[in-house]
Amino acid sequence: MSDRPAAEVSIVGAGGIGCALGHALCAGGADVTFVDADEQKVDWGRRHGVGLDGRPSQPAEFVHFADWQPQPNGIILLCTKCYDNRTVLDRLPSTTDVIPVQNGFDQDLIARSRIEGISSFVSECHAHETRTRITRPGSLHVGYSRAGNQSSLPDSVDRLIGVLEQHGSFDVKRVPDVLPYKYAKLMYNAAISPLAAVSGLDNGELLTYRGARPLFFALLRENYDILKGARVTLGKVGPFHPDTVDRILRWPLVARTMAWPFSRTLRNTYCSMSGDIEKGRTEIDNFNGHLIELAGDRNCEMNRAVYALVKWMETDRLAPALHRLDEIAA
Repeated sequence: MSDRPAAEVSIVGAGGIGCALGHALCAGGADVTFVDADEQKVDWGRRHGVGLDGRPSQPAEFVHFADWQPQPNGIILLCTKCYDNRTVLDRLPSTTDVIPVQNGFDQDLIARSRIEGISSFVSECHAHETRTRITRPGSLHVGYSRAGNQSSLPDSVDRLIGVLEQHGSFDVKRVPDVLPYKYAKLMYNAAISPLAAVSGLDNGELLTYRGARPLFFALLRENYDILKGARVTLGKVGPFHPDTVDRILRWPLVARTMAWPFSRTLRNTYCSMSGDIEKGRTEIDNFNGHLIELAGDRNCEMNRAVYALVKWMETDRLAPALHRLDEIAA
């Protein structure tokens, strides 16, 4: 029997993560259809296939979102930004399995999906092309996203993960509960993304630029406190567990000393919110907005400040600038 997925796999969102996953699946012989709303990207994919880090391109089907007809019994890997989720979900038959591989929390999607993937590797797609490169190595954690689910994965999903394990350019980790890893990634993303998006800095510069580093550390600590106060379990995403990160941040000299070498691993990598403010929509509700909800009546001054700033800049489509960080510090 073939190990490739028996069901048709549709990857909605042919960005960095979507192309990295799709390249691996195509290399393993899976029947993959890429779906995207960017006409130039769809046309490029039809001509060239999906490419990754200079490896041989893989042929696949490419469909514009407006022309897409989802298969009732297919598998959807949802790799769009969270603000596009409702548009995608409205198109799907109720019997279609949806596996998000995203950042952020979306209540509509939580109610619909049972299994999720959380990526700690960073992949950057070339503009208007289905060609990507992994800019920071990492893992893909895959598992159930509802606490207490002890059942085994459906056969079609199990086989899909098997192909990713064999052909992916990233480690694949099967976990019984993916939520601890999702919350850990939220802790980092909700610090990196708003600060990088409003300032225009890359991820590494948040650790080296004096006007950003104290804000970044303060936001990380507040995010950790909110998550611990909400009594959620945190997993290890990256080199350190969030508990270890919090202990490091309690010693400012140690944190500053470690920031410089760690920044080199993030140099020239950009947050998922990069470029979105100027387009007038971001995932701030799914990042910091979710943390503010978790905090309830507890203090979350930093999150409220960055949330308000991003919302204002998003509404007016303002360009990022370093002086925006001063408005948070004020």
